[in-house]
Amino acid sequence: MSSSNQAAEIAHSSARASSSKKRVWVGRVLSGLVVLFLIPDGIVKFIKPAPVVEAFAHVGWPLSLANVLGTLLLVCIALYAIPRTSILGAILLTGYLGGAVATHLRAGDPLFSHILFPTYLGVLLWLGLYLRDDRVRVLIPLRSKHHSDG
Repeated sequence: MSSSNQAAEIAHSSARASSSKKRVWVGRVLSGLVVLFLIPDGIVKFIKPAPVVEAFAHVGWPLSLANVLGTLLLVCIALYAIPRTSILGAILLTGYLGGAVATHLRAGDPLFSHILFPTYLGVLLWLGLYLRDDRVRVLIPLRSKHHSDG
């Protein structure tokens, strides 16, 4: 291989590595935002301030389920935050958020602020995981392996 070809390959490899680092960091930030948003939601279910009591009454759930839901949410968040178990955490959080969508739909809540909000979080959580975890990109390739970058 000529020195000019080697230099071009090194430059291309360096650009891929830089792009990969940026992708991973964007994924971490998105995942972190989801985690930072959901942790307080899990914690308030144990504290049960007036808005939580009112929300449970509004959707028709007994307040006795608040601790169960808080525990379930915090366990799912922990699994998602730990790299080794992040895919399992994402799957479990998807189920949890799907339950929230169904609950708000049944309660007749507004579409964009209540019914779809858990869907927005789900999209962010999977996008964050997709960007930060090679295993997810292998499972869900968004472009063919034959695609050329240059």
